Amino acid sequence: MDEVMTMADVNAANQSTSSATTPTSLLPSNLPLLSAFIAFALAQFLKIFTTWYKERRWDSKRMLDSGGMPSSHSSTVSALAVAIGLQEGTGSPAFAVAVVLACVVMYDATGVRLHAGRQAELLNQIVCELPPEHPLSNIRPLRDSLGHTPLQVVAGALLGCFIAILMSTSN
Repeated sequence: MDEVMTMADVNAANQSTSSATTPTSLLPSNLPLLSAFIAFALAQFLKIFTTWYKERRWDSKRMLDSGGMPSSHSSTVSALAVAIGLQEGTGSPAFAVAVVLACVVMYDATGVRLHAGRQAELLNQIVCELPPEHPLSNIRPLRDSLGHTPLQVVAGALLGCFIAILMSTSN
């Protein structure tokens, strides 16, 4: 009976022959995963400079915060989707899953998370205006930098696409 060879079989065969001839690398050879991690790290790093440009102050804590320019969530999922598309083709099921994931994450960043951050700003302002004797007057402020503007999401998505393309051409 004839056997059907899938892409997974081809990839497994290629990996077994290439791993037999080359030593094991410390870095993962998973291009989509590596592209996503690099896009995330670069987006978080760039937030230091965009904060300086906007507020004229250096704030290294921005590397660990959510919100801000560019969206690291968007850069991560777009790098993942583009890298999968370049590696496996845009007709693959993995690419479809990655695109849907990217759309959900970017929609959430500009929708629910952005509005939750705006509500937190208003609640913090209300608490600041309470008299000192009020039981809620000295609570810790809510985090208000949660979501992203559409421009921040687009900038993150473009950064992720650029990183994935750059990573795939360097392979």
